[in-house]
Amino acid sequence: MSTGSITRISGPVVYAQGLADAGLYDVVKVGAAGLIGEIIKLKGDQATIQIYEDNTLMRVGEPVECLHRPLSVALGPGLIGSIYDGIQRPLPVLKGVSGPFLAPGLAGEPLDSRKEWHFVPSISVGDPIAPGVVFGTIRETKSIEHRLIFDASVQASTAAYVAPEGDYTISATLVGASDGRTYGAVSYWPVRTPRRFKEKLVTREPLVTGLRVIDVLFPIAKGGSAAVPGGFGTGKTMTQHAIAKWCDADIIVYIGCGERGNEMTEVLTEFPTLIDPRTGRSLMERTILIANTSNMPVAAREVSIYTGITIAEYYRDMGYHVAVMADSTSRWAEALRELSGRLEEMPAEEGFPAYLPTRLAEFYERGGMVTTLEGKRGSVTIIGAVSPPGGDFSEPVTQHTKRFIRCFWALDRDLANARHYPAISWNDSYSEYTEDLVASWDAIDPAWVTLRTKAMEILKKERRLADIVRLIGPDALPDEQRLILLTADMIKDGFLQQNSFDRIDMYCAPPKQTLLLTCILTFHELAEQAIQNGSPLLTISALPIREKIVRLKSSLENERVQEGQAVIQEIRAAFAQLGTAAQGVISA
Repeated sequence: MSTGSITRISGPVVYAQGLADAGLYDVVKVGAAGLIGEIIKLKGDQATIQIYEDNTLMRVGEPVECLHRPLSVALGPGLIGSIYDGIQRPLPVLKGVSGPFLAPGLAGEPLDSRKEWHFVPSISVGDPIAPGVVFGTIRETKSIEHRLIFDASVQASTAAYVAPEGDYTISATLVGASDGRTYGAVSYWPVRTPRRFKEKLVTREPLVTGLRVIDVLFPIAKGGSAAVPGGFGTGKTMTQHAIAKWCDADIIVYIGCGERGNEMTEVLTEFPTLIDPRTGRSLMERTILIANTSNMPVAAREVSIYTGITIAEYYRDMGYHVAVMADSTSRWAEALRELSGRLEEMPAEEGFPAYLPTRLAEFYERGGMVTTLEGKRGSVTIIGAVSPPGGDFSEPVTQHTKRFIRCFWALDRDLANARHYPAISWNDSYSEYTEDLVASWDAIDPAWVTLRTKAMEILKKERRLADIVRLIGPDALPDEQRLILLTADMIKDGFLQQNSFDRIDMYCAPPKQTLLLTCILTFHELAEQAIQNGSPLLTISALPIREKIVRLKSSLENERVQEGQAVIQEIRAAFAQLGTAAQGVISA
């Protein structure tokens, strides 16, 4: 270890001298309290250090100690269900030590070194040790089997010792190599270095979220990337919470980087009480939380993104599908802007650093569907919230984010004010994964593409007609065009809008999604025919079956979706009676 001293302080950025043998991005302990920091610039023995804790009252001349290793996270059993800050300090443990306000320099074990885990070996003495080899398994939760895998940093050799099946702590030696190295259940990986894999694959499997507007109109693939931009109060966090609760990812990594503390509190209080619809167990058994709220040090907000994505890659390498929620990347970008200003760097547009696009690209590119070193398929899906000031999507963070994602769920202020949840605009959103997912959706319902196309066409026509209606009113339109407005309202109210507090409607399975849309579009097609045969729209809109279709979303259980086929028959019967009545009127 080398030791220097502080020469200048500028907020969370500290300048030090006497660190000639230090390396770029080495971890350092700064000041008498030993605050954790990272060297971000070196010139001779002069180092610029980014501190990840509150350094109020730090003075010039205090010592700086370099640890000669990059900022890394501990990876091993015990991550699931944990709550960390941006540098992987366990917040519940620290609260027990210092109370609700963390003391500077306070540290804690990221993984419990006293807890014993049941280890089942997968190799024997004499077997090869190489990247991608599974040397044992541990049951981390009822839902997750933790696969212990030699990562890409391991030197090739053979196993000279393998611990027998039994209960061990994470510090115990589980494998001894012929070259004298030993391996346990915990490994360390630099957060700024992507974990390696064999091959990146094309994503063709949908990430089912249970939100109809996403799954049907703007789907995302496992291993894909999406942005949820919206102004204050439009529901970014609510949308991410819903996806985290109900999506069919194996593991959720939720990163609260810079948002308000009460939003993270909502996650902490709700998730333990919610039941995963796939496993029937608590959602916390597949969730990892990184909490770096707006009242925490701004520098740690910048690194929290990398901490979360590294943990996600670790579980991806076991063959799991991981979903990462970053809330919000705008606050993360603001941390970059503040640190850049402290470093006196030349600013780009709106004061953000010129390397903002590069940092965003580095983050989103760490997602994807891959073939792991072991040969399994795993994925990391990244969903980042963006908080443009005033809901202005032309600001730099939103515009640069659009360059690196393929799914854009734009939140609309008017929809949010109308209590339309989720407030995802069908006019401004898009998904580039639609064609890649056709085969997967065909297995659920071959009519998915047709249903989606027809629904989008009706919504687009309704948008064009809305301008005319504002000028001359709806009564001036012919019945064919007024039917477009009626059907669009049915799609909005009976399909796109969901009630997150309704036991039935909070999660909608794919078969039910296509059934609801089929009912609405069947009504539309038969209504078109009825209008051509002389039935007035006023009579059609008064049919009781129309109200039943709109309420079907909250009356039909996911498990009883087959019963919904009877509704389609009721729709046809209602229009058959309407046609008979019309014929009687004409005859009279």
